Amino acid sequence: MPDLDVSNASNASVDRFSKKRYFTFNDYLFQKFGKKVYKITLDAGFSCPNRDGTISKGGCIFCDDSGSFSQAHSSRLSIKEQVQTAILNLPKRFKAEAFLAYFQAFSNTYAPLETLKKVYDDAFSDPRVVGISIGTRPDCVDAEKLDLISTYKNPWLELGLQSAHNKTLELINRGHNFETFERAYILAKEKGIKVCVHVILGLPGETPKDMLQTARILSKLNVDGIKLHALTVLENTPLARVYAQNPIPLLSEDEYCNLVCDIIEILPPETTVHRVGGSGLSTSLIAPLWARNKFETMNKIDRILWERNTRQGVKYKP
Repeated sequence: MPDLDVSNASNASVDRFSKKRYFTFNDYLFQKFGKKVYKITLDAGFSCPNRDGTISKGGCIFCDDSGSFSQAHSSRLSIKEQVQTAILNLPKRFKAEAFLAYFQAFSNTYAPLETLKKVYDDAFSDPRVVGISIGTRPDCVDAEKLDLISTYKNPWLELGLQSAHNKTLELINRGHNFETFERAYILAKEKGIKVCVHVILGLPGETPKDMLQTARILSKLNVDGIKLHALTVLENTPLARVYAQNPIPLLSEDEYCNLVCDIIEILPPETTVHRVGGSGLSTSLIAPLWARNKFETMNKIDRILWERNTRQGVKYKP
């Protein structure tokens, strides 16, 4: 492969530790803590206003009963028990020395303040937990909840956006608009909380131009982190019922990987890329079948970046 020579990305964070051409979240954690830090996936048993009837009972069309949770733990275990179970096993498997508590399933700010404080406090029950990451919806945060989150060590807020286009958000029954996301994002940043934004590529009706526009909007906001996923059809979802009657076009692996590379090029060099593909889909995945192999997709993205002789930030415009 040719050597990379991209002058306007010379200050990029990519390649400082790994051989990736984008700034991975793992590299960010190693840069910050000087050791291997691993995310502990926790389930606090929260619900979602888009499922319990507050907004809707159907939920987003792509979301199944797990709420995008890998089922690594059971919410019947206490948070302290989940933390200890993970810490007991993960150092052996991944050589982890410290941990980030990650609340993933459903909306993890969707509860009274006192409940949230108890749950978040319990996540730090082991001194090896060095930070917290809280997945939620932008319409489930407010100033008081963000004030609470800001008191913890190294807080991250993971906001599900999926698309910056309101017509798409309405179509997928998201239950909020882009303006709601933007308000939550700005408020979190004012509180000193880092924000990772979730984006789905291949949503119904969206063109590559639409998807890149979402990425450009997030680049303008200078987001701290991003998670990219392909639209997948999972069992027992509204999307699965629609797909059974009229299969909508889904991105091919090549289309997805090239779009991810296009997005990586326009992201700010300091934005951390938390994920470029989904995981834990094999048992419930209906389509596309290529999404079963996350590592193959990741390798293809790496290969495309090398073949293009490009990297994160080369097309970033502040």
